[in-house]
Amino acid sequence: MKFSAFLTVTSILFCSAPAWAQSTAQTNETSCESQKSKLQDEVNRYQKQLRDWPNLGRYRDEDARMTPTKAGVDRVVFMGDSITDFWGRQRGTFFPGKPYVNRGISGQTTPQMLIRFRPDVINLQPKVVVILAGTNDIAGNTGPESLTDIENNLASMAELAKANKIRVVLATVMPVCDYIKPQTGRRPPAQIQALNTWIRQYAGQNGLTLLDYYSAMVDDHGMLKKDLTFDGLHPNAEGYAVMGPLAEKAISDAESRRQQ
Repeated sequence: MKFSAFLTVTSILFCSAPAWAQSTAQTNETSCESQKSKLQDEVNRYQKQLRDWPNLGRYRDEDARMTPTKAGVDRVVFMGDSITDFWGRQRGTFFPGKPYVNRGISGQTTPQMLIRFRPDVINLQPKVVVILAGTNDIAGNTGPESLTDIENNLASMAELAKANKIRVVLATVMPVCDYIKPQTGRRPPAQIQALNTWIRQYAGQNGLTLLDYYSAMVDDHGMLKKDLTFDGLHPNAEGYAVMGPLAEKAISDAESRRQQ
């Protein structure tokens, strides 16, 4: 049977089929189209990431427009993932009136941040950089990483900053919780605590300023406080309200201390 004839017979059979059969077929067709659309979106996302894996393009134009700060004005750059990216953009208020620059990118891991550290931090000539990273590495967003891998990337960013006379504020990784939706499966609390132990030690041994978000936002069960998050991972407005003063104090401490 020719293909055209097959289509004709199929059409006749479909049209003469009971209504419930037609309805089922249409539902299946709609489901298939929906799945195809989702798969295409996923392919497009991966293709975009492959073309610019560290997402150097995200802030390229903004970085190019940045001018040197005026005398007596100390620029601060916040380097991070979605927790930084969302600050003042989706939730909370991002230091109004302050010469603070948000260079967070949602979903990023420390190797991606390390690649874009020069254009998004060093070239902006800040006095201080605030680094908050690691939760997406633990989750495996860009592939498996050991804690040592994460630590090495954080250390490299700190060393690059210090080599360029930029004072470093190193933040502990925030806790997560399962109160709203499951989060601890991808980000086990024990791994977060282990990374934070290293962050505290590294900051102390290398004259960096420690910004301890974790201790301020964890509850008695070792989880992110429910009232400080909207999904168990990211802060809500109340969460950022807790983080803001802690960041301000750490920046002030970094500006006044002598790094090793």
